[in-house]
Amino acid sequence: MDGEPSGGRPAGGPASREPLDLVVIPGDGIGPELVDSALQVLERAAAAGDFAYRLTTVEAGAEAYRATGRALPTDALERLRAADGVLKGPVGLPGVRHPDGTEAGLLGGLLRLGLDTFANVRPMRLLPGVSGGTRHSAGEIDYVLVRENTEGLYLSRGAGAATPDAACDQLMITRAGTERVVRYAFGLAREREGAPADGVRRVTCVDKSNVLRSYALFRRVFDEVAAEFPDIATEHLYADAAAHDLVARPECFDVLVTENFLGDVLSDLGAATVGGLGMCGSLNAGVEAAYAEPVHGSAPDIAGRGLANPLSQILSLALLLDRAGLRTSGDRVRAAVESALAEGAVELDVRGRPAGGTGSVTSAVCERLAR
Repeated sequence: MDGEPSGGRPAGGPASREPLDLVVIPGDGIGPELVDSALQVLERAAAAGDFAYRLTTVEAGAEAYRATGRALPTDALERLRAADGVLKGPVGLPGVRHPDGTEAGLLGGLLRLGLDTFANVRPMRLLPGVSGGTRHSAGEIDYVLVRENTEGLYLSRGAGAATPDAACDQLMITRAGTERVVRYAFGLAREREGAPADGVRRVTCVDKSNVLRSYALFRRVFDEVAAEFPDIATEHLYADAAAHDLVARPECFDVLVTENFLGDVLSDLGAATVGGLGMCGSLNAGVEAAYAEPVHGSAPDIAGRGLANPLSQILSLALLLDRAGLRTSGDRVRAAVESALAEGAVELDVRGRPAGGTGSVTSAVCERLAR
C-alpha cells in the first residue's frame, strides 16, 4: 500500500462531517489519467458541497503484478473495507499473464468477492449532445442495470473442470445471494422517478428461467421479495427478449436486476445505446464496502496521450459520492457533466473520444462545478 493521505480541506475546516475517507487505485493504461481527472472534479465538488476528504493511494493491477507478483497488496482488502469508498481506474495489460497464459493483474474477482460487493450498479442515461446507437433522444434512456456480482456463472472462474477436449463451468445461484441483490434493486427503484416512458417505478427481472433451474430459482426469489414492495411495479423478461427491448424500447425500463453473466452482457449492450462504454460509470456495492470504476478496459494503446474520455470515471465518482451520503454533491457532478455536453463544451467523436482531449473534458466539468 502506497501513498500518504492528502486532498480536501484540513480536518479542522468548516465541513459539517468527518472528512470523507477515500482510497484511490489508479490502475493501468489510461487509468491514472482518468483517475487524475476525477480527482480534479472531486476537489471542485468538495468546495461546492462544503465537505472535506482525504485520499490514500493503493497501487494494484497489472503493473503491480508485474512488479510484485501480486495484483493487490496483501493488506489492501482490510484498508479498502474500512474506507468510505474506493475510486478505481481500469486495470489490465495485454502482455501481463499468468504462467498458464491467462491474463494477470485483474482485480474484479479479488475485490468483488474479497469485499463482498454483491451489487454491480450500472446507470444507463442518454445525455444531451451524445449520439447513441439507436433512434432515441436525450432523456428517453434512463435506467439502471443491477447485476448480481458475487455468484452466478462467474463464480466458476478458475474452478471449472476441463480436459484438452471438453470443459464445464457451473452456474451457481443461491437464495441468499438473490434476495439481497433483488432487495437492493427494489430499494433503488424507490429512490428514482420511474421509467421515462410512463413514470412508473418498476423493477424488471431478467433471466432464462424457461431453460435453466438456476434461473427459475432466481425468478422465484425475485417474486417473493417483490411482495415486500407493493409500491413498485414488476416485470419479467427472458434475457434474449431483454436484449431486444433494451434496443427497441429502452424508455420503458427503470431498474433491471440480473444474474452476473447476463448482466455483464446486457450492460455492454445498454452502453452502446447511450454513447458507448466511455459514458458509463459503475458502483460495486456491498454492506460494508463499495468501489466505483469505469466499465471499460485500460486502453494501453492510447495511454499517456490525453485522448481518453474521462466521463466514465467522473460519473463513477458521482456514484461513490451518493454511496458516501453526499447525494447532493453526486447530483452536482452529474449536472456539470450534462451541462458541459448540452452546451457543446464537450464533443465526442465517433469512437467516443473527446475532441479536445482528456484535459478539455476535465476543465469543462470543473468550470461548471465552480459556477
